[in-house]
Amino acid sequence: MLVLTRRVNESIVIGNDIVVTVLEVQRDSIRLGIKAPHDVEINREEIFLLLSDKTRDAGSIAAETSRKLHSTEEEFIGERAGAGA
Repeated sequence: MLVLTRRVNESIVIGNDIVVTVLEVQRDSIRLGIKAPHDVEINREEIFLLLSDKTRDAGSIAAETSRKLHSTEEEFIGERAGAGA
């Protein structure tokens, strides 16, 4: 594993056409921006693992993904409300 230190608005380049930029750093998380060709699939790790599990049916993947996304959305809204945004 390559470990790099980057500051806000600094980037790394993967291959010739993928650029990952640090957009924001908060207490326990960072926000990344990713520029990549349209044919490159980009997923969060937990979504990738759900999609790559061939033993699950599409319905259970959709239900679990929806639940996780809804939970993440509620956490984000709560954080924004607490920050006075």
